Amino acid sequence: MKIEHIAMYVNDLERAKDFFTHYFHAEAGEKYHNQTTGFQSYFLFFQGECRLEIMSKSEMEDMGKPLTRTGYAHIALSLGTKEAVNSLTEQLRKDGYRIISNPRMTGDEYYESCLADFENNQIEITI
Repeated sequence: MKIEHIAMYVNDLERAKDFFTHYFHAEAGEKYHNQTTGFQSYFLFFQGECRLEIMSKSEMEDMGKPLTRTGYAHIALSLGTKEAVNSLTEQLRKDGYRIISNPRMTGDEYYESCLADFENNQIEITI
């Protein structure tokens, strides 16, 4: 068994697509738009079999996103090297994104940093 894809609702679908394609080199599939329901989405393809579906709808509840809450907490994207983690973290900081934790080795042996995207979704960057 494998996870087929992960999905997240966003307020700004085009900006979310641009964020993941620019910083994480995702490839965006064709935009899906259901005119009746107002639902729109893109599937984003990353190296390997991982896919992320970003979705938006004309009427959504935009709830707060504290860092420690129940439910889905973050997505983790692997860059392959410590240098890539360090470099992308600094680029995101320079571009105005909030860095939650700087690159470091964690107690469970992950080298990672964490940031909040433009809608305050937590993203972990790791090797």
